[in-house]
Amino acid sequence: MKPPVTEIKIEDYNYHLPEERVAKFPLEERDQSKLLFLKQGNIEGRRFSEIPGLLPENALLVFNETKVIRARLLFQKETGARIEVFCLEPVEPSADFQIAFQQNQTVIWKCLVGNAKRWKDEELTMKTGEGELRFMLKAKKVKKLSDAFLVRFSWEPEEMIFSDIIEKAGKVPLPPYLHRDAVESDKQRYQTIYARYDGSVAAPTAGLHFTKKQLTGIKNKGIETDKVTLHVGAGTFKPVVSETIEDHEMHNEKFVVALKTLHHLHNRLDDAAIIPVGTTSMRTLESLYWLAIRLRSGQKELLVDQWDPYQLEVPKDFAMKDALAALIGFLEKNKLDQLHAETRLMIVPGYSFKLAKGIITNFHQPKSTLLLLVSALIGDQWKKVYDFALKNSFRFLSYGDSCLFLP
Repeated sequence: MKPPVTEIKIEDYNYHLPEERVAKFPLEERDQSKLLFLKQGNIEGRRFSEIPGLLPENALLVFNETKVIRARLLFQKETGARIEVFCLEPVEPSADFQIAFQQNQTVIWKCLVGNAKRWKDEELTMKTGEGELRFMLKAKKVKKLSDAFLVRFSWEPEEMIFSDIIEKAGKVPLPPYLHRDAVESDKQRYQTIYARYDGSVAAPTAGLHFTKKQLTGIKNKGIETDKVTLHVGAGTFKPVVSETIEDHEMHNEKFVVALKTLHHLHNRLDDAAIIPVGTTSMRTLESLYWLAIRLRSGQKELLVDQWDPYQLEVPKDFAMKDALAALIGFLEKNKLDQLHAETRLMIVPGYSFKLAKGIITNFHQPKSTLLLLVSALIGDQWKKVYDFALKNSFRFLSYGDSCLFLP
């Protein structure tokens, strides 16, 4: 039986976004973006630099430490045809990003391929770098998947590791709706200042507004912080094209949560206002509950499905604190200090939040799953919020302005 939420019509989450309201470039100073502050129904226009004073005193902010990789590799055939190979996730010799990036000689990745019809069976080559750092990268199609390709990369000199290769040969994967090529400044600005672990093909954009000054101000106020890692996939830009959300397929994204973070959340659950920085942090936190439910039922695969919250049988006495305790017990039993899992969780109106008490986020595209997530948190107020933003010259999408929602 299909859950009722699948009948949600995506047209109900549409709005007119003029092209000139899409921020094509970031502001000169990260924290000078506007901040739309929603608290208990009241809407105010503020600056992001004010955020330490706007957060609840008992807030616990959760950041996503993923780091954007230069996932766009541009090859040119002898015929002049340009082939873009967009690296999504590693497959061999390991599906773990950190292990994959340490490989030398060869790796296989799942990739999107632009101009694929012009790439037959030949091996593509790219020579790049300077002086002693000059190298040659080769790409060979291994297999066609339903929505992508498996591509084998090899390079010379072989002693170089893949993280160095992609850092030097790749381009910053800017969102397609910016309609421009990456420039030098994007290497720093399309990255949070606290990014740590390589793996995303899109930035967790709510975090782009934070500066060291902001983080110091938050710490000085006594507000606690913690971090998770969710590697953002290209599916984050995938619009909902079906009439209802029933036929929209969420993409798998890998996430990591440390055992000490689970302990922190467990200890502060009763008295802290847990506020994720961005939709990626929120989906990671909320996935923890459904992962615990699946483990409780005997499932061994650490994967949360998109419809789990709306169709899994939930014991009446199984609260979020129980879920965190179960995950802590699972890690300790298996002598692990990190939880490695995947999620396809889809948060839509009707969802019951287990951890998040608010969110820091950007303004999202019309008819997107991210807008559905916002509506799940603040209800139909999203319409007033976005109308206010449009009337007051807020900048939209990845390089745009920000929101703090405390419903």
